[in-house]
Amino acid sequence: MKSQRLFAGIILVGYGCFFLIQQLQVESLQSLLTWPVLLAITGLAFLIQAYSGKEYNAIFPGVILFGFGLHFIIVDRLSIWPNHIGAFVLIIALAFLLYYLKTGNGLLQGFLMLVLAITLLFYEKISQYAGSYGEIISYITKFWPAIFIIIGLFFLIKRK
Repeated sequence: MKSQRLFAGIILVGYGCFFLIQQLQVESLQSLLTWPVLLAITGLAFLIQAYSGKEYNAIFPGVILFGFGLHFIIVDRLSIWPNHIGAFVLIIALAFLLYYLKTGNGLLQGFLMLVLAITLLFYEKISQYAGSYGEIISYITKFWPAIFIIIGLFFLIKRK
């Protein structure tokens, strides 16, 4: 990071507020005094640094940390929020796609992760809609990890 003043300032203010609320024992905010809030504060600091400091390499870790923190904060508070691995893959996909918007890199990774996230989050509904293709889908689901490995090896071996 070129200028760490903004990042450090946000971290210190955010963590300071967190620990002050903890020390003052503010009853209405006690449920938010958990480690995911610290993740979200750190991610927010990265995102503010990325966008206001034009240091776009901080977008990816910012989205990951803020997204994971936010996920853990609301997963037990919001009944429609998925408590599923697909939610994490979706956050990673968003990180790639937001990074792509500013740098032009990461579109393929973001798109692949988005497709995977949608598949994981809506697998049961996709299976229901498949109907007569259920046997094919069931066969694919047995071997999808191997398919990922083969595609990954292709990307590793392939030269431009």
